[in-house]
Amino acid sequence: LSVTNGTSVMTGIGIVNLIYARQLMHWAVGASVMMNEIAASYDDFMSEPLNEAKRHEGQQEIARMMRQWVEGSQCVRKRENELYNGKHEEKIFTHKVQPYYSLRCIPQILGPVYDELLNAEKVLINEINSACDNPIVDPDTQNVYHGGNFHGDYVSFEMDKLKIAVTKLAMLAERQINYLFHDRINGILPPFVNMGVLGLNYGLQASQFTATSTTAECQTLSNPMYVHSIPNNNDNQDIVSMGTNSALLAKTVIENAYQVMAILMMGIVQAVDCLEIADRLSPRSQQVYKEIRAFFPVFREDTPKYKEIERMMVYLKKGRFQEK
Repeated sequence: LSVTNGTSVMTGIGIVNLIYARQLMHWAVGASVMMNEIAASYDDFMSEPLNEAKRHEGQQEIARMMRQWVEGSQCVRKRENELYNGKHEEKIFTHKVQPYYSLRCIPQILGPVYDELLNAEKVLINEINSACDNPIVDPDTQNVYHGGNFHGDYVSFEMDKLKIAVTKLAMLAERQINYLFHDRINGILPPFVNMGVLGLNYGLQASQFTATSTTAECQTLSNPMYVHSIPNNNDNQDIVSMGTNSALLAKTVIENAYQVMAILMMGIVQAVDCLEIADRLSPRSQQVYKEIRAFFPVFREDTPKYKEIERMMVYLKKGRFQEK
């Protein structure tokens, strides 16, 4: 009974969810750095002084991870060198002084996601190391205690929070896709990073439809199961956790987010080739670019992309990250 009842199943699913969500968060950090390399952004949005002014550990950690990833890049700019040197004579700035939120606010957006992953880990590890059924037999007191340690509210609530966090991550990736694909927004790339003939070829236009619809599904699935209790068992079980449902919905949201991230990474490497900046990326970005191009070569002619998206998802799930 203790194997099949209690919180065992929802906790097991939750641990797998957590592993994949952590991997996805690292990709969100890396993709965001590469996005800012493509946009030639000023790098002060990830600076230590700016992010230490906001007293959230997750934000500060995301900024630190970004600084580590971007180290050695020749693409990002130093604001103090270009705008604070007393030599700037432009009447109208041709390069955006402050980029769109989807480029500039990464530490503030992914910081809460990072914090939630830490909290989810704490809750799940505590649950794994708990006696999660009923009754509890205590050899010290020689008593049998009847209660509700089988109740899954901790895991249910955490899986709801996790899927909300991952949905926000998918929303960020979708907005970054839109930045890459919208030539009037980025001002430096062809529509839909189309390296073929404009008007004849589509680039990654069709893939954007997949990304937007999948993100929308994540938003709908992010409604909480934690508050959807339905009584059963002759009202003996009159308020329940729905924790396994919550964990399974979180699993779907995470899988969806990998699909959106896959399309973003496809767009990123196409953009790098459009701009011919591969040799100016940070060493870590260059490594990712080369690994992706090994199985997803540059393309100009239209072909179905579902196989490439699937291969990209496999790559993202197996990616190697050193957490420091």
